[in-house]
Amino acid sequence: MKDYDLIREHISEYFDVGGFQTTPEGSFFVISDYNHDKFSNLIKDLDVLGYIPFMESYAGSYRIGIATRPENGESRIHMNVILFMATVFTTIYAGYLFAGHNLFDGVAFAIALLGILGIHETAHYYAARKHKVKSTLPYFIPAPTLIGTFGAVINVKSPIPDRNSLFDLGFSGPLAGIIVAIPVLIIGIHLSTIVPIASQTVALSNPPIITILMYFMLPPIPAGYALQIHPLVFAGWVGIIVTLLNLMPIAFLDGGHIVRSLFTERIHKIISIIGVLVTLVLQWYPMAVLMMLILVLNKRHPGALDDVSRLTLWRKGMAVVMLIIFILCLTPAPIF
Repeated sequence: MKDYDLIREHISEYFDVGGFQTTPEGSFFVISDYNHDKFSNLIKDLDVLGYIPFMESYAGSYRIGIATRPENGESRIHMNVILFMATVFTTIYAGYLFAGHNLFDGVAFAIALLGILGIHETAHYYAARKHKVKSTLPYFIPAPTLIGTFGAVINVKSPIPDRNSLFDLGFSGPLAGIIVAIPVLIIGIHLSTIVPIASQTVALSNPPIITILMYFMLPPIPAGYALQIHPLVFAGWVGIIVTLLNLMPIAFLDGGHIVRSLFTERIHKIISIIGVLVTLVLQWYPMAVLMMLILVLNKRHPGALDDVSRLTLWRKGMAVVMLIIFILCLTPAPIF
């Protein structure tokens, strides 16, 4: 290992080094004790040298591995702006077509959808900033699809320090997104109308959360009639589906981060496979294929640098809340 003596000296300032081992997984310094604050200081010290330490439990003790810190290029904010403006155009056009060539409703659809996606990714961004994890601003992805976009993403550019940070990065986006999606749905349901069933009708598969809202907001729909949904309902529905797919407990998806913060890497792998199977059963086939590719190409979720730390009690409570939200969002893919 390059700079072995220097790295060992820094580790010895905080921990008693009991040995050094080389395994097929890499080389590790073996230590007998654990302290979250000391390890946090070690991360800062080694960062100056261009290294990243990571700690995990091992055979009744602990071990610290060392990785070279990757160099990250500068973020290009102008690309964020260009992609956002392009997505504004494509989502307005998608909403315009969905609303029967009504430009006003098309704009309403775009504002609602981009609001849900934007708040989702912005919550991730601020969670990253809170824990001093480097990340980009949201990138919106325009696309010639039924909704005018492939969504939005942020690029995390530095390791996640501990399990609490990993959990926060995972749950913040879906929670923020659904908090915005619910009022969008309520307004959209209020603006929807009951009309005679036409020969061509868009039939969305409603997740439980939308079914509950419609039950309390709408009168019984008589035979031969259907609900003509307002574009805002469609935007809210998309927001719910985005929340569902992001909460799938797979690899580096938001749900994957949550599960990895709660469990070991081995349990996370098992749950990831189950998540892919659930996605297949729900017939979200393109997403299932994408998730399988992610699992194959990224053989492991490394977790946080401090993989020994434990979640706080309130975060464990929030994990239960996120499971309830996931269940309320479950729905099969629609048939148009």
